[in-house]
Amino acid sequence: MKSILIIDDDSLLRGMLKDVFEFNGFKVYAASHGQAGIDLYRKEHADLVITDIVMPGKDGLETIRDLKKEYPDVKIIAISGANTVAPDRLQVARGFGAIHTIRKPFMPDDILKAVREILV
Repeated sequence: MKSILIIDDDSLLRGMLKDVFEFNGFKVYAASHGQAGIDLYRKEHADLVITDIVMPGKDGLETIRDLKKEYPDVKIIAISGANTVAPDRLQVARGFGAIHTIRKPFMPDDILKAVREILV
């Protein structure tokens, strides 16, 4: 069974994603901020990490950078709704090592499709 780690400070989104992925046969871990996500990844080594970009404390860009530094092969999807700042944080996330980005709001089927493509 493939596993996914969701890192997002929005508890409603985290819960919705957890439900969608578990319903579709994935094991899901969840963390509410970047450092908690990194700590959980160290224990569980999920097959894929999905991280929000804008979070209090360690944001998604720092989280991606730190995960890739410690685990160069980690697969990461970056998600964000904050597109009013320059440079575009999702583009920066790709530069830090995210293999896919998704802008909020998104439909569950859109992120599920991306996850399946990455984890095939």
